[in-house]
Amino acid sequence: MSSKAQMLEELRNMLHDVFAARATGTSYPRMARAHGYVDGYMRAILECGVATKGELLSLVAEERAAVSGPATIELTSATEAAA
Repeated sequence: MSSKAQMLEELRNMLHDVFAARATGTSYPRMARAHGYVDGYMRAILECGVATKGELLSLVAEERAAVSGPATIELTSATEAAA
């Protein structure tokens, strides 16, 4: 069985590929398939107790920022409630 670090690194690579493909305008069917792989992998990680939802959200945010740049606004509980 893979270690937590190996699984999260594999997820990071998969996310990078998805975000990079999105930035280059990859076709919808290819993007949908890639998203499905990432979603399934993340679900397996959660169900096995390898990582928490917060850890995965943090990893996704980090990888998105690495590919697409920083977010335009950082949400706080006050801005989330207003939305």
